[in-house]
Amino acid sequence: MIDVETRALLMRPDLAEAALEGLVSARAYRPTEAMQATVPVADVQDDDGNRISQLLFGEAFDVLTREGDRHWGRCRRDGVVGWVADDALRPGVSMPTHRVASPGGVLPFNALVDPSQDAAGDVALMPLGEFAPDLVAVAETMIGLPHALGGRTEAGMDCAAMVQACLIACGRAGPRYSDGQAELGRAVAAADLQRGDLVLWLHPKGGPGWTGHSAIALDADTLVHASGRAGTVCRQSLDEADTNQRAEGFDALIIRRL
Repeated sequence: MIDVETRALLMRPDLAEAALEGLVSARAYRPTEAMQATVPVADVQDDDGNRISQLLFGEAFDVLTREGDRHWGRCRRDGVVGWVADDALRPGVSMPTHRVASPGGVLPFNALVDPSQDAAGDVALMPLGEFAPDLVAVAETMIGLPHALGGRTEAGMDCAAMVQACLIACGRAGPRYSDGQAELGRAVAAADLQRGDLVLWLHPKGGPGWTGHSAIALDADTLVHASGRAGTVCRQSLDEADTNQRAEGFDALIIRRL
């Protein structure tokens, strides 16, 4: 599994971003070019073509190199490094003023917009710098949405993306993957679980675009999470979720209080 601290660095043996010159070894160094997503959602893929995340409308993407019809770079909002199709991006980054604050619009939840020029549809918008007050209330609005590995939108999201979306909506740091989320806040014991805690299980190997499983506690006994078993974002008892994750080879649960 790639280390959390190095995963967001744009570096390969042949090429690295100019900011890393003198820090990492590469045959060449190049400055990044700022670009911005102009489609509602664009897949972010790894070198093997696996979807590892998604870029939402208005999010910035710092490009290091282009090959054919795709760009290799870093999603500025959460540090995910991968490939994005050329036709999903435009050069430069305009300054958004609002965030899409509810699911169900033309643009996905947490997309970044300027409503004076971007058509977001009939959906709530929130000025940047203002945030939802309750992590759990945000999570409950997502119950019933489909699960999809690598997804970050109402059309399909994975477990870590659901937690990330809630964190972003509430003005918190929003790591994309479970191992990064497991470093937030402070550790608490399972017996002390309370509403709003993050509940996570890391995996010793992980896979393309995932490092573990993430959930949010509704109360001392119940979670909300995007479940591959259920195929949706759903409520589930902590005991049942823990049993399922451990049976699938995940490590012991971690609870973090923000």
